[in-house]
Amino acid sequence: MSTDTPSDPVNGGLRKRASESGSKRDLTRPPAPEPLPIPVYDNHAHLEFEDGVDQLDPVDSLDRAEAVGIRGVVQVGTDLETSRWGATLAEHEPRVLAAVALHPNEAPKLFEKGLLSSHLSELSRLAARPRVRAVGETGLDFFRTGEDGRAAQIESFEAHIDIAKANGIALQIHDRDAHDEVVATLRRVGAPERTVFHCFSGDARLARICNEHGWYMSFSGTATFKNAPALREALTIAKPELVLAETDAPFLTPEPFRGRPNAPYLLPHTIRRMAETVEEPLDAFCSRIAENTERVYGLWDPSADSGAGAAA
Repeated sequence: MSTDTPSDPVNGGLRKRASESGSKRDLTRPPAPEPLPIPVYDNHAHLEFEDGVDQLDPVDSLDRAEAVGIRGVVQVGTDLETSRWGATLAEHEPRVLAAVALHPNEAPKLFEKGLLSSHLSELSRLAARPRVRAVGETGLDFFRTGEDGRAAQIESFEAHIDIAKANGIALQIHDRDAHDEVVATLRRVGAPERTVFHCFSGDARLARICNEHGWYMSFSGTATFKNAPALREALTIAKPELVLAETDAPFLTPEPFRGRPNAPYLLPHTIRRMAETVEEPLDAFCSRIAENTERVYGLWDPSADSGAGAAA
């Protein structure tokens, strides 16, 4: 029987990262980068995953992140289990806020089993918890799901949008090979006031659409990749007040450690490359990222100063 409170709220829901067939990944953990001059937030991470030979539990990961200027993390769910775990972790750990959702690739599987509606109902209940500040990651993924699964994805996406609006919280979008359909859905249904394109993967055209609608763009380690000039062009077009940053840990490790285990403490690599791309001083850029993130999710610890404009 499921429960909202695992016996160990920190380590009770950890998962191993799935192995990649034939992969020769370097599984050693990269060294810590130089700390940022002003604390920022990791807008999207999956702390439930263990990866690499030097595995980190969530508290270890948060400690390492805090030491290099990462003040807090948004822990993101992809199914009911990880959503429950993230919501519980956020209640026990002040450096964590939670996002809850059914990943778009889960929607067709649940629909076939007749479980999509009941899972969405449970998700709606989780979204009402005070430390849950977003519904995500939800959206559309036409890379892994074929034509036969798109109707279920769209149904699930629309339901997630409704849950976010009903609870007055943000929406985190997973958009893979589905830019036009995601935008069309948001326009048709009506986007929540705070809508975030997680791991922004669009080009200048999508950046301009986001600017027009006030949708946030969250850039991950892909912004550092050598083969991503179009992504960096989109970053230069994005309105500064709509830019966020994330790791998507344990995935998408930034250069110069691409392919190795990722964690929130590596976000400074992405932040520095983003600041260079938009030609903004690092301290000013960090301050803006922190302010933008707090505007979307609120304060991690309301009893403390936000620190968005204070040195670490």
